Amino acid sequence: MVSPDCELQLALDARRENNLYRQRKILQSAQGAQVQVDGQACIGFSSNDYLGFANHPALIAAFKDASDEYGVGSGASHLVSGHSAIHQALEEELAEFTGRPRALLFSTGYMANVGTIRAFIDSGDLVVQDQLNHASLLDGGFLSRAEFLRYPHQDLPTLDQILSTTDGKRKLLVTDGVFSMDGDLADVPTLVDIADRHDSWLMVDDAHGFGVLGANGRGIAEHFDMSVEQVPVLIGTLGKAFGTFGAFVAGSEALIETLIQFGRTYIYTTALPPAVAAATRVALTLVDSESWRRQKLHHLIARFQAGASQFGIPVLESITPIQPVLIGDDEKVMRISEYLLDKGFWVGAIRPPTVPRGSARLRITLNAEHDESDIDRLLDTLATALRECR
Repeated sequence: MVSPDCELQLALDARRENNLYRQRKILQSAQGAQVQVDGQACIGFSSNDYLGFANHPALIAAFKDASDEYGVGSGASHLVSGHSAIHQALEEELAEFTGRPRALLFSTGYMANVGTIRAFIDSGDLVVQDQLNHASLLDGGFLSRAEFLRYPHQDLPTLDQILSTTDGKRKLLVTDGVFSMDGDLADVPTLVDIADRHDSWLMVDDAHGFGVLGANGRGIAEHFDMSVEQVPVLIGTLGKAFGTFGAFVAGSEALIETLIQFGRTYIYTTALPPAVAAATRVALTLVDSESWRRQKLHHLIARFQAGASQFGIPVLESITPIQPVLIGDDEKVMRISEYLLDKGFWVGAIRPPTVPRGSARLRITLNAEHDESDIDRLLDTLATALRECR
């Protein structure tokens, strides 16, 4: 009999041989533009802390104060005894922030996506998603018991055809707002029109848009001026531009009550620590009071795009902090990433299955704590790396 360890090791060895093995680096400092990783000081270009809130003094103070008052853990799920006054206040403020009647906190974005899809959809229904949606959305489709179909990335004529030719008691159309590995935006206005024509519900996961997109940082719905009727199911995470942890769903009274009653990943998990909710409440106010962060971030994004064009760096077009440099070869992207780290730049190397085969890339992420000189130095070093790491 072959032992389980032997079979598992064979799969691990194959992943290593194919240059797909994942290894963790150890962060030894707070998040920020300047970080310490594996004993080396470097400039961080791999965090989703787009506005620099994760180490903001006001969030830290709110976290400490709430810990003194409420302790460390929430103690239970929201429906047992874990729903504190701070959680309730944050949900009300998230509803106001998004312009929706209500919002509901989840412990992670993964749980929000899987739980929301499963609460709405069952056998005999239809779920249709963009092929490049986040893994949590795709897993929600797989676990929904409904028929689950995917369309090629941003191929909306194919989506329209799928919805025209496939039946379902309920139809749910699901998309990322900002695609996390490409940095491009979903064409939400066209998706709204398609959903309306085919009597489908539209669910948008705006994990990477909140705090960044829109005149006031309200995300992709503000960017495209979309109402709650047009985008009835809106998902957001708190661990990216807001700098904390957790997630939320925003929508109508009926939608939120449905999730409270039927959302298994909401019902059967421990609530966020109250201190995290307290820090997030501060982050929501800073999106407005420190709007210079968003303005600076967009200036840095434009500078990076212009510089990449001048250097001939194959960066995908993106107006978001996600700036992917397409390399293609899995081994080569790792060599370039290690070269950059050796020169003092921490940049993530993304390979399959996170991205499609043959599209390995450097996923460069910018934040408001970076300076223009950080961007310029990265571009210069990256251009050299592309020439030398052939």
